Amino acid sequence: MSVDQAPWPTLDELLREEAALELATLSESDAYELGMRAVAAAREQALPIAVGVWRAGRQLFHCGLPGSTLDNDGWLRRKGRVVTRFEHSSLYMARLCRDKQVTLTERYGLPASRYAAAGGALPLHVRGTGVVGWIGVSGLPQLDDHRFVVDILRGVAR
Repeated sequence: MSVDQAPWPTLDELLREEAALELATLSESDAYELGMRAVAAAREQALPIAVGVWRAGRQLFHCGLPGSTLDNDGWLRRKGRVVTRFEHSSLYMARLCRDKQVTLTERYGLPASRYAAAGGALPLHVRGTGVVGWIGVSGLPQLDDHRFVVDILRGVAR
């Protein structure tokens, strides 16, 4: 069973998960290492994903792996805008909308062409600073995208 067929995590579970993934720093070098960690894991599993790391509105890392498409890049940016706007994972916002049976457009007036409440992007929390950016992937079912990023962050969170 893929992760996407598993039950969705609750909002409380997602909040606890976010809190546990705090980073010590996020320099340009850190962003590169984080992105390369994701690329290495994706290559090992032959995953057709796009990977991105952003800090303060600036893209510090991007890689489109074999099998990913321009569409994945678009989804990646749309999920990242959700993280930037709400400082929560894109899956948290997807769950919130799902629970309330609304879309981001209906609840917040955000156009679907620019924002996607779908799993795969997580905030990058730096200890003592707060949310400074986000990391995301696109190319798998949304729960699989989310879990992949969580696993990458667990490897570097301090």
